[in-house]
Amino acid sequence: MSTASTSEHPMVETRHQTQLLTLLRDEGPMSRVELGERLELPRARVGAEVARLAEVGLVETAGPSASRGGRRSTLVRLAGDLRVLSVDVGATSVGVALTDASCEVLVHTVEDCDVRQGPHAVLKRVTALAEKIREEAPGKLIAAGIGLPGPVSFAEGMAVAPPIMPGWDRFSVRDHLGGLLRCPVTVDNDVNSMALGERHAGVARSIDDLVFVKIGTGIGCGIVLGGKVYRGVAGTAGDIGHIRLDDYGPTCACGETGCLEAYFGGAALARDGLTLARSGRSTYLADVVAARGAITAQDVGRAAASGDFGAVNLIRDGGRRLGQVVASLVSFVNPGMVVIGGGVAQLGHQLLAEIRSSVYRRSLPLATGNLPIVLSELGDTAGVIGAAWSATDRAFTLSS
Repeated sequence: MSTASTSEHPMVETRHQTQLLTLLRDEGPMSRVELGERLELPRARVGAEVARLAEVGLVETAGPSASRGGRRSTLVRLAGDLRVLSVDVGATSVGVALTDASCEVLVHTVEDCDVRQGPHAVLKRVTALAEKIREEAPGKLIAAGIGLPGPVSFAEGMAVAPPIMPGWDRFSVRDHLGGLLRCPVTVDNDVNSMALGERHAGVARSIDDLVFVKIGTGIGCGIVLGGKVYRGVAGTAGDIGHIRLDDYGPTCACGETGCLEAYFGGAALARDGLTLARSGRSTYLADVVAARGAITAQDVGRAAASGDFGAVNLIRDGGRRLGQVVASLVSFVNPGMVVIGGGVAQLGHQLLAEIRSSVYRRSLPLATGNLPIVLSELGDTAGVIGAAWSATDRAFTLSS
């Protein structure tokens, strides 16, 4: 089914309206004079486009602008009642947020959720959470965006052969969710959404070329070039978790051996932490197993923070391996910043120090001379902010 026709939101009719809405989203309220200057349009044309967008409820006036001599003109801004639903599906959790049309988060909730339950169960949970948070920030839903933890065909709006998502392969998430929410939906890889979130609202704000590395249950990478996400031909660009480091390494969730993810994803850290505990090389983790019977990546992080030698070595070893892959990316893409995020990134500065040292040692001095390698500032909101950004791009695009 086509989702555009079921939307509550009015159609965008001209290319200039798209440019005008995008500019207001990116830079905030502006006077008609400023809009004309920025878009290189005559005042009469700007006036006509603003009047049409106001008529359909996409923009509104917002008080007087700063004086430039003569009579002060009124500011134009995106309508305050516009809402965007954004969803960040992880392997073990789902985050749902409601933003305004400038992608500012108004309400955000995160719950445990196993992606292996399949698309019907997970998306049913998403719509239930969406209904709940829409009551907290009522308004006109114009679009939704969702990030998924696997390879995604952005053009088709579906996951394709995702290793940790049984039942999701080629399931039309865009059409299914669009039918439930009655608005246009964009579907992307979760790491691409996080990279966009950092690019527009986080530590990488306004940096046009960046690499975002997510270390969670799995490991992925979002690449932003020229201010836009680079997805590759089939949408799998940045799938660094399955770069093979060793032919004889541990078995990965994808079925291969020796992948980066099999060494240093959240599941790998938990596995190796359990081995440490059982072998008696970590008294901290042995105590955790005795109390709870299981180990998580977060337990390994807490053990390392307390100075546990075995846990510190695990994180150093993983950081060194990840740094090796990031160094290759840096040499290849030459980004202006590398941002490290995801749940395992909360292991913090020990991990960051190891990644930095590996990258600076292995990459060309010219590529790393002014290269910041930093931790994400946005935490678990990076994905929902980026998904909202993709959704507004779709909502503000000329409807066919």
